[in-house]
Amino acid sequence: MGSQRREEILSLLAKSKKPVTGSYLARHFGVSRQVIVQDIALLRARGLDIVATAQGYIFVQARNRSTVTRRIACCHTPEETRAELLAIVQGGCRVVDVIVEHPLYGEIRGLLLLQTEADVEEFIERYKNQEAMLLSTLTGGVHLHTIEADAPALFPKVEGRLRDLGFLLGEGE
Repeated sequence: MGSQRREEILSLLAKSKKPVTGSYLARHFGVSRQVIVQDIALLRARGLDIVATAQGYIFVQARNRSTVTRRIACCHTPEETRAELLAIVQGGCRVVDVIVEHPLYGEIRGLLLLQTEADVEEFIERYKNQEAMLLSTLTGGVHLHTIEADAPALFPKVEGRLRDLGFLLGEGE
């Protein structure tokens, strides 16, 4: 029964274009949220790339070969986060994550998976309604983003916009 449920969870995640919450999966299968957490752990132990995000679980399948990624270094205040993220998605790129360098833990990475203006607005709204801090507050605003695009020609436009806004860190800074 559990192994069949896990296969069905995997199928649901594979078909979904958006993250699927553990609460939804628990209701769908008539089990507790803790059972879903255990099922996800067992699927991950099989080597499946299932990622837990603030929006829910996603199954990371083979990426489109034409997708390219780049890391960018930024610095800004928490109040400027919306403008930064909108500049990236409006330029045709997706924000995969945010990364900060912590003196005790080393690299800390938070998945964002933002690709539309609506995704950015939802993220900002969740941030405003939480008592949590942005990861970049741990480093005085300095952070990295992994961004991806369908064509490398999109990166200069996004970097130029971030530079114009004063958010992009350059070599001499």
